[in-house]
Amino acid sequence: MRKIISVLLLSIVAVGIYLSVSHIPFGAPKTKVGGHYVEQGMEETGAANMVTSVVVIYRGFDTLGEVTVLFIAAVGLAAVLGIAGQQGFPREPASFVLRNACVVIFPLILLCGTYIFAHGHLTPGGGFQGGVVIASAFVLSYLGGRERRISKRLFGSVESLAGLVFVTTGLIGLAVGGYFLSRILPNGRPYSLLSAGIIPIIYIAIGFKVGSELAGIIDNLIEETK
Repeated sequence: MRKIISVLLLSIVAVGIYLSVSHIPFGAPKTKVGGHYVEQGMEETGAANMVTSVVVIYRGFDTLGEVTVLFIAAVGLAAVLGIAGQQGFPREPASFVLRNACVVIFPLILLCGTYIFAHGHLTPGGGFQGGVVIASAFVLSYLGGRERRISKRLFGSVESLAGLVFVTTGLIGLAVGGYFLSRILPNGRPYSLLSAGIIPIIYIAIGFKVGSELAGIIDNLIEETK
């Protein structure tokens, strides 16, 4: 009986896949919306990276929701750890090689993360990816200096300011263009750094926000030393 049900389910899936792709030429957009993104994305957003134009402009309100989810997760973790309390454990100091290597590599990782979200409209990457890379620099910093901690006030201010830039830019677009994150800046020359309208601003804001939030989560997960 199980074999019959399995064969039946596989047949249904196979028929569905066949019907969905059989009448569409290879390489053609699967939907009219996808075709519009491919054909008009560059002209409407000025971004050479079509994924960026979709994430930041066409579904920018959804991206705001994703950033909000990450913010809620960071706040929730801080609240849980604050209620439960943190238990201290003795730590061995980092080795000489690790400690000094972290000092050298730390600014290079920050530079790499900044490059990723500043060029997200031109190359693969963007605010989320760049923010994660920046947060990884603080992981390395904690490995090299076990006693190091971030300034919660500073990182909280950076996170709040970045979120405010994102929301304010979207609301200005709503007031001017009639929809959230509407184009309020010229697209500029395609494939140049100063192009794609508001996308670089949004990605810089997202990069700082994600980086500060993840760095805060990492800091909260580190046990207090005795």
